[in-house]
Amino acid sequence: MSAILSIRDLKKSYASGQVALKGVTLDIEEGEILALLGPNGAGKTTLIATVCGIVNPTSGSVTVGGHDIQRDYRAAREMIGLVPQEVALEPFEKVWNTVRLSRGLFGKPKNDALIERILKRLSLWDKRTARINELSGGMKRRVLIAKALSHEPRVLFLDEPTAGVDVELRKDMWDIVAELKAQGVTIILTTHYIEEAEAIADRVGVIAKGEILLVEEKASLMDRMGKKQIELQLAEPLDAVPEALAHQNLVVGGDGHSLVYTYDTRGPRTGLTQLLNDLAAAGLRLRDVQTRQSSLEDIFVDLVRENAQ
Repeated sequence: MSAILSIRDLKKSYASGQVALKGVTLDIEEGEILALLGPNGAGKTTLIATVCGIVNPTSGSVTVGGHDIQRDYRAAREMIGLVPQEVALEPFEKVWNTVRLSRGLFGKPKNDALIERILKRLSLWDKRTARINELSGGMKRRVLIAKALSHEPRVLFLDEPTAGVDVELRKDMWDIVAELKAQGVTIILTTHYIEEAEAIADRVGVIAKGEILLVEEKASLMDRMGKKQIELQLAEPLDAVPEALAHQNLVVGGDGHSLVYTYDTRGPRTGLTQLLNDLAAAGLRLRDVQTRQSSLEDIFVDLVRENAQ
């Protein structure tokens, strides 16, 4: 696959001295889902706003489908759909007109059949004649999604699209994302719900302090950086790790009712055989054993913590 979105050494500084982006370079392939993760203030929204032409970069370049966002703004912007965090809609306009107008603003010809399909897909058809100020917060979020899809973008940005919304909308959102991906639409997602990124993303990018820490295939990232934990549930509780086991990578858990052993899945040996022998030699009796694989959230937290040091 080829890159539909190319970002090169993108920087953004404000007059106050704040540096929001510090030379971001990133290629996003056509038809992929990229989850962009980062703490508050990491630069996620600034990056999206810059690519969408809402914020002017200090330096660097961005091309969308080969169109430079500054030299060929209109052609680049026509390819992009944006579902922003903030709900900014004309309160007294009707749903149908709001979505239909959005398509026209991108120079697209009238296509009421498409608008109807989008509204029905987002459970907005029954609300098409309602004014925006008559809608619930969840319905307003659906209107934002409909507006973003109205001009048939090839690149779709979802900036915290499910923050504070109901479970039904969240499920609908991810069903729509899957459908768009099947149609070849490229999707860049920011979210605080890391389990969602883990479920749907092809690649994961982590940004902190305006810098991209990594971009990697999700499965490869979890395999490369993942760790496994074994929880050894004990027949009798402990106050501390016994002296005879101090050389092992153990911590007391479960209010003293378990020992947790962490090991690297990439290592040539797990050390489990020696651990079990040492446990028996120390006279500890096991009641049960459970294993746990590192999640994407664990990896994300570790990366951000390392960057903060």
